Amino acid sequence: MEHGVPAHELTDDELERQGVHAHATRHWVFLHGTAEQFRTHTHRMLELEQEYLRRHPQRTWQGTGAEGAPVPETVAAATQTSRIRDLVHTFVREIDYLLGSDEDDSGSAPGRAERQLLARVAAAPDGRLHKLEVHQVAREVGSTPRLVAALYKADPPLLRAEADHRVITEAGRSWLARQPESPAPPTVPGTPTVPGTPT
Repeated sequence: MEHGVPAHELTDDELERQGVHAHATRHWVFLHGTAEQFRTHTHRMLELEQEYLRRHPQRTWQGTGAEGAPVPETVAAATQTSRIRDLVHTFVREIDYLLGSDEDDSGSAPGRAERQLLARVAAAPDGRLHKLEVHQVAREVGSTPRLVAALYKADPPLLRAEADHRVITEAGRSWLARQPESPAPPTVPGTPTVPGTPT
Protein backbone atom coordinates (compact mmCIF):
# COMPACT_ATOMS: atom_id res chain seq x y z
CA MET A 1 0.00 0.00 0.00
CA GLU A 2 1.23 3.51 -0.86
CA HIS A 3 1.84 5.86 2.05
CA GLY A 4 4.31 8.43 0.72
CA VAL A 5 2.07 11.17 -0.65
CA PRO A 6 -0.38 12.86 1.74
CA ALA A 7 -3.97 12.21 0.70
CA HIS A 8 -4.72 15.89 0.09
CA GLU A 9 -1.94 16.02 -2.53
CA LEU A 10 -3.24 13.07 -4.56
CA THR A 11 -5.12 13.59 -7.80
CA ASP A 12 -8.74 12.41 -7.87
CA ASP A 13 -7.73 9.29 -9.82
CA GLU A 14 -4.90 8.48 -7.39
CA LEU A 15 -7.16 9.05 -4.40
CA GLU A 16 -9.83 6.72 -5.77
CA ARG A 17 -7.27 4.07 -6.77
CA GLN A 18 -5.58 4.06 -3.37
CA GLY A 19 -8.93 4.06 -1.59
CA VAL A 20 -10.08 1.01 -3.53
CA HIS A 21 -6.75 -0.71 -2.80
CA ALA A 22 -7.05 0.10 0.92
CA HIS A 23 -10.48 -1.51 1.14
CA ALA A 24 -9.41 -4.50 -0.95
CA THR A 25 -6.48 -5.25 1.37
CA ARG A 26 -8.28 -4.51 4.64
CA HIS A 27 -9.44 -8.06 5.28
CA TRP A 28 -5.97 -9.54 4.78
CA VAL A 29 -4.31 -6.97 7.04
CA PHE A 30 -6.96 -7.54 9.72
CA LEU A 31 -6.46 -11.32 9.70
CA HIS A 32 -2.75 -11.66 8.99
CA GLY A 33 -1.00 -8.32 9.53
CA THR A 34 1.05 -7.32 12.54
CA ALA A 35 -0.31 -4.79 15.02
CA GLU A 36 1.90 -2.13 13.43
CA GLN A 37 0.69 -3.00 9.92
CA PHE A 38 -2.91 -2.84 11.09
CA ARG A 39 -2.36 0.56 12.74
CA THR A 40 -0.65 1.95 9.65
CA HIS A 41 -3.30 0.58 7.33
CA THR A 42 -6.11 1.97 9.50
CA HIS A 43 -4.52 5.40 9.62
CA ARG A 44 -4.01 5.52 5.85
CA MET A 45 -7.46 4.18 5.03
CA LEU A 46 -9.12 6.80 7.25
CA GLU A 47 -6.95 9.53 5.75
CA LEU A 48 -8.01 8.51 2.24
CA GLU A 49 -11.68 8.23 3.20
CA GLN A 50 -11.73 11.63 4.90
CA GLU A 51 -10.09 13.28 1.90
CA TYR A 52 -12.54 11.60 -0.48
CA LEU A 53 -15.42 12.73 1.72
CA ARG A 54 -14.06 16.29 1.75
CA ARG A 55 -13.81 16.40 -2.04
CA HIS A 56 -16.97 14.48 -2.90
CA PRO A 57 -19.50 14.71 -0.05
CA GLN A 58 -22.43 13.90 -2.37
CA ARG A 59 -20.99 10.54 -3.41
CA THR A 60 -21.22 8.85 -0.03
CA TRP A 61 -24.00 8.23 2.45
CA GLN A 62 -21.78 9.58 5.23
CA GLY A 63 -21.24 12.84 3.37
CA THR A 64 -24.64 13.54 1.87
CA GLY A 65 -25.14 17.27 2.11
CA ALA A 66 -24.49 20.51 0.29
CA GLU A 67 -21.44 20.52 -1.95
CA GLY A 68 -18.61 22.28 -0.15
CA ALA A 69 -20.13 21.94 3.33
CA PRO A 70 -17.58 21.17 6.05
CA VAL A 71 -17.28 17.43 6.48
CA PRO A 72 -17.95 17.30 10.26
CA GLU A 73 -21.23 19.21 9.87
CA THR A 74 -22.27 17.10 6.91
CA VAL A 75 -21.58 13.84 8.70
CA ALA A 76 -23.32 15.05 11.86
CA ALA A 77 -26.42 15.88 9.83
CA ALA A 78 -26.79 12.24 8.81
CA THR A 79 -28.04 11.17 12.21
CA GLN A 80 -28.53 7.58 13.23
CA THR A 81 -32.29 8.09 13.31
CA SER A 82 -32.44 9.40 9.75
CA ARG A 83 -30.26 6.55 8.52
CA ILE A 84 -32.51 3.98 10.19
CA ARG A 85 -35.61 5.66 8.75
CA ASP A 86 -34.09 5.61 5.26
CA LEU A 87 -33.14 1.94 5.52
CA VAL A 88 -36.57 0.93 6.82
CA HIS A 89 -38.25 2.84 3.97
CA THR A 90 -36.01 1.10 1.42
CA PHE A 91 -36.62 -2.34 2.96
CA VAL A 92 -40.40 -1.86 2.96
CA ARG A 93 -40.40 -0.94 -0.73
CA GLU A 94 -38.24 -3.91 -1.67
CA ILE A 95 -40.33 -6.30 0.45
CA ASP A 96 -43.47 -5.04 -1.30
CA TYR A 97 -41.83 -5.85 -4.62
CA LEU A 98 -40.72 -9.32 -3.50
CA LEU A 99 -44.26 -10.06 -2.31
CA GLY A 100 -45.59 -9.24 -5.77
CA SER A 101 -46.82 -5.69 -5.38
CA ASP A 102 -46.49 -4.80 -9.08
CA GLU A 103 -48.52 -1.62 -8.55
CA ASP A 104 -45.43 -0.14 -6.92
CA ASP A 105 -44.02 0.89 -10.31
CA SER A 106 -47.04 2.97 -11.30
CA GLY A 107 -48.12 4.39 -7.95
CA SER A 108 -47.79 7.98 -6.83
CA ALA A 109 -44.64 7.54 -4.71
CA PRO A 110 -42.51 6.17 -7.58
CA GLY A 111 -43.79 8.99 -9.82
CA ARG A 112 -42.67 11.60 -7.32
CA ALA A 113 -39.33 9.88 -6.87
CA GLU A 114 -38.69 9.75 -10.60
CA ARG A 115 -39.54 13.40 -11.04
CA GLN A 116 -37.35 14.46 -8.13
CA LEU A 117 -34.42 12.39 -9.36
CA LEU A 118 -34.62 13.77 -12.90
CA ALA A 119 -35.03 17.30 -11.56
CA ARG A 120 -31.85 16.97 -9.49
CA VAL A 121 -29.88 15.74 -12.50
CA ALA A 122 -31.34 18.48 -14.71
CA ALA A 123 -30.36 21.14 -12.17
CA ALA A 124 -26.73 19.98 -12.10
CA PRO A 125 -24.13 21.67 -14.34
CA ASP A 126 -24.61 20.42 -17.93
CA GLY A 127 -27.41 18.18 -16.66
CA ARG A 128 -24.97 15.56 -15.40
CA LEU A 129 -24.12 13.99 -12.05
CA HIS A 130 -21.57 11.41 -11.00
CA LYS A 131 -23.13 7.94 -10.84
CA LEU A 132 -22.59 7.77 -7.07
CA GLU A 133 -24.39 11.08 -6.60
CA VAL A 134 -27.33 9.75 -8.63
CA HIS A 135 -27.37 6.69 -6.39
CA GLN A 136 -27.51 8.92 -3.30
CA VAL A 137 -30.27 11.08 -4.76
CA ALA A 138 -32.29 7.94 -5.52
CA ARG A 139 -31.96 6.87 -1.88
CA GLU A 140 -32.93 10.33 -0.63
CA VAL A 141 -36.11 10.55 -2.74
CA GLY A 142 -37.15 6.96 -2.00
CA SER A 143 -36.55 5.44 -5.42
CA THR A 144 -35.51 1.84 -6.05
CA PRO A 145 -32.95 0.31 -8.43
CA ARG A 146 -35.80 -0.90 -10.68
CA LEU A 147 -37.29 2.57 -10.96
CA VAL A 148 -33.91 4.13 -11.70
CA ALA A 149 -33.21 1.46 -14.33
CA ALA A 150 -36.54 2.32 -15.97
CA LEU A 151 -35.26 5.84 -16.66
CA TYR A 152 -32.46 4.38 -18.80
CA LYS A 153 -34.66 1.75 -20.46
CA ALA A 154 -37.49 4.08 -21.42
CA ASP A 155 -38.09 4.64 -25.13
CA PRO A 156 -36.59 7.13 -25.65
CA PRO A 157 -34.24 7.03 -22.61
CA LEU A 158 -34.68 9.76 -20.00
CA LEU A 159 -31.18 9.27 -18.57
CA ARG A 160 -28.02 7.99 -20.22
CA ALA A 161 -24.63 6.87 -18.93
CA GLU A 162 -21.46 8.64 -19.99
CA ALA A 163 -18.49 6.94 -18.31
CA ASP A 164 -18.86 7.66 -14.58
CA HIS A 165 -21.57 10.29 -15.07
CA ARG A 166 -25.30 10.13 -15.66
CA VAL A 167 -26.81 12.69 -18.03
CA ILE A 168 -30.42 13.75 -18.54
CA THR A 169 -31.47 13.42 -22.19
CA GLU A 170 -33.59 15.82 -24.22
CA ALA A 171 -36.42 13.31 -23.83
CA GLY A 172 -35.83 13.41 -20.09
CA ARG A 173 -36.06 17.20 -20.03
CA SER A 174 -39.24 17.09 -22.13
CA TRP A 175 -40.80 14.47 -19.85
CA LEU A 176 -39.83 16.52 -16.80
CA ALA A 177 -41.34 19.69 -18.29
CA ARG A 178 -44.67 17.90 -18.78
CA GLN A 179 -44.90 16.87 -15.12
CA PRO A 180 -46.74 19.04 -12.58
CA GLU A 181 -44.56 21.11 -10.29
CA SER A 182 -46.24 19.65 -7.23
CA PRO A 183 -45.38 16.05 -6.38
CA ALA A 184 -48.85 14.85 -7.40
CA PRO A 185 -49.37 11.48 -9.11
CA PRO A 186 -50.23 11.32 -12.83
CA THR A 187 -53.84 12.29 -13.51
CA VAL A 188 -54.62 9.37 -15.85
CA PRO A 189 -55.03 6.12 -13.89
CA GLY A 190 -52.96 3.24 -15.21
CA THR A 191 -50.62 5.48 -17.22
CA PRO A 192 -46.95 4.40 -16.82
CA THR A 193 -44.92 6.86 -14.79
CA VAL A 194 -42.04 6.61 -17.25
CA PRO A 195 -42.52 6.22 -21.00
CA GLY A 196 -41.76 2.63 -21.96
CA THR A 197 -42.24 1.31 -18.43
CA PRO A 198 -44.72 -1.60 -18.25
CA THR A 199 -47.89 -1.02 -16.22
